[in-house]
Amino acid sequence: MNPDRFHLTLTSAGRPVMHGWWPVEATARGLLPVWVGSWGELPDARITLVDEETGETLTEWPEPS
Repeated sequence: MNPDRFHLTLTSAGRPVMHGWWPVEATARGLLPVWVGSWGELPDARITLVDEETGETLTEWPEPS
């Protein structure tokens, strides 16, 4: 199990603000609403979950238009 596989990133106004890595996708996904609730009001906030093993973006908030 790769402890750094699922990478959650918060950016504000295009700059990185916070990162977190988890070995289990469900844990990282479970933290997404927590991050949105805590930091979603930052200017131009964007939260992205990436599978570092495959390079796939699993989800983004807000959803791309």
